[in-house]
Amino acid sequence: MPPFVSVAAYAPPGVGMLGAGIVSEVFDERGQGLPRFDFALCTDRPGAVRSDVGLPLMVEHGLDRLASADLVIALPWADFRTPPPPAVLEALAAARGRGALVAAHCVGAFALAAAGLLDGRRATTHWRFAGLLAERHPEVRVEPDSLYVDEGAVVTGAGAAAGFDLCLHLLRREYGAATANAIARDLVLPSHRDGGQAQYLATPVPEDCRDEKLAEVLAWAREHLHDPLPVAELARRALMSRRSFARRFAASTGTTPHAWLLGLRISRAEELLETTGLPVEEIARLVGFGSAAVLREQFVRRRGVPPRSYRRAFSRAER
Repeated sequence: MPPFVSVAAYAPPGVGMLGAGIVSEVFDERGQGLPRFDFALCTDRPGAVRSDVGLPLMVEHGLDRLASADLVIALPWADFRTPPPPAVLEALAAARGRGALVAAHCVGAFALAAAGLLDGRRATTHWRFAGLLAERHPEVRVEPDSLYVDEGAVVTGAGAAAGFDLCLHLLRREYGAATANAIARDLVLPSHRDGGQAQYLATPVPEDCRDEKLAEVLAWAREHLHDPLPVAELARRALMSRRSFARRFAASTGTTPHAWLLGLRISRAEELLETTGLPVEEIARLVGFGSAAVLREQFVRRRGVPPRSYRRAFSRAER
């Protein structure tokens, strides 16, 4: 089945402005070497839809867009404790029934649960309301700490800024790591965020350094991933002491040099696993892990599967 192209996000009255903004930012057109999406917000009564912050959101499309979209996303809304109208639930169920990929951001999971789409499946939602989802829908296996849960045909994401994690995961799954990484870079986001909601992260950590003094060093590091790249070497190139460099790095990027390099190496390994037939041992060398064993350990820890399993699932080298 080809990757999704048409994307419809259901925006109910009281729709979360953050959620609507996230999916619009990620899927509204793009192009310029990246996938060009056919994106639309839709609602049961087209027109001015009041958002959760009181501002009106003009939504031109009705539920008919759910009937033709490749990807359907249920957005969060203020009155999520009250199920959507039957027509909406029927439209969501019909979309899944005809083979559409269905996703939910934050408390949008309550809409999918009400439509019966989460029965017998694992799912997540905003950590604050995970208990309520489990209580109201005991047939759903709620995972309160996950940033997103992929059950194949149905994918759910956590709250607030985790909507970006959900969208990037969908892109990575359907289009590959290279595309997801490119769009994440365009949005100044990390292509993959480790951990879960237990960290209570409210905003994504920027991937790119905004400190001009460090930018050149980070660009150099990207071109030399095959080298060990100790922090002392990066600090030397930045003309700083190791302690000053670490402090400046954290202030500029919100993370540590070690964590940044590790994420970069994993992302590059993903791309090579997908797009080349290089042996895992060679990929480990090229991205700076030194051995296949170290790459495997880090890959399993951060992606949940070993490199060879990832390649079997996502390789485009032979397609």
